[in-house]
Amino acid sequence: MRFLHTADWHIGKKLHGYDLWSEQEDAFRQILTLAQQEKVDAIVLAGDIYDRALPNERAVATVNQMLQEINLTAHLPLLAISGNHDSAIRLETGSPWFAATDFYLHTKLSQAFTPIELADTQFFLLPYFEPFAARQYFADDKLRTIAQAMPPIVAAMQKQFKPDKKHVLVAHFFAAGSQQSDSETKVTVGGLDAVPTDSLAAFDYVALGHLHNETALHTERIKYSGSPLKFSVSEAQQQKGVWLVDTEPFHAAFLPLTPLRDVVELTASFAELIDPAYYAQVQRDSYLAINLTDTKVIPNVMQELRKIYPNILNLTRKNGREATAAPTIQVQVRSPLVLLDDFFQETTEQKLTQQQQKWAATALKDAQKEGE
Repeated sequence: MRFLHTADWHIGKKLHGYDLWSEQEDAFRQILTLAQQEKVDAIVLAGDIYDRALPNERAVATVNQMLQEINLTAHLPLLAISGNHDSAIRLETGSPWFAATDFYLHTKLSQAFTPIELADTQFFLLPYFEPFAARQYFADDKLRTIAQAMPPIVAAMQKQFKPDKKHVLVAHFFAAGSQQSDSETKVTVGGLDAVPTDSLAAFDYVALGHLHNETALHTERIKYSGSPLKFSVSEAQQQKGVWLVDTEPFHAAFLPLTPLRDVVELTASFAELIDPAYYAQVQRDSYLAINLTDTKVIPNVMQELRKIYPNILNLTRKNGREATAAPTIQVQVRSPLVLLDDFFQETTEQKLTQQQQKWAATALKDAQKEGE
């Protein structure tokens, strides 16, 4: 059995306000091409198909088109689960008749205990679930976390194991020892803790979704595929791709994807950045995080840089910015009578007469006495 393991498409996601429709379509094309070139028997999609529980119409149309191309046009079996970003209820619409074309989509915990058999392999599709779903299914109030729920879940799956088959778990959670990046949900799936990897030892392979880095977990048979695209600056150095898995003999190979527009970090001075010799070496339409080495204030720096680099994600200062001295304001203290004389001249173009000055002085003394 040979299959492609992918996850965390997050269709509809934006990167610092930039739409990623073209990038997501391009990544999908590469995934489908790899599946066909490698002559896989199925594609596994381990959750977070959408970026949010209420995707917009364009995201829904995009996902529908992608899944149709895999399953109906390319005639590839598709095994998918819902992730924590998906709405299980919305995603499962139409699923009762999907199996007729070898499209298996599980969105409920109860579905995980009915294996999907393809060639020499039993697939157990475990969608994202909250601990209360396990408490209800097993009628066990002691199951308060995902980690506590996994032993009875795995035990129930093992009862369905056929000894002449390989056994693959498709799931969406945070495995103990994994490393997160900025674009992922900060809370662990289930909200409380991580799933120990030794609780998954019964399976020949565990295809995980949720974390966006394929190196987030270093085990031979338990792997995250990572996301097809870089969804944050913290992922700039990551290689995105998919896993190609053979069950007999077991072999897993990571197949890289080439981004349509990469996420790149640049550290340089303003003078360097606007120098044609410098930016000729840069893929200027990449999504750029710029770390400016200048400390001086540069007027309209972002507007000037965007004339050359249209997709700037953020701009930071490597060495900070020099403090600018506040302008010195000299205040000249002048007497009320002088101020009155100036005001009178400005409004009448004449100076106060001596008599007017006497009247003003007398009025000022009277006002000062009343204020004492």
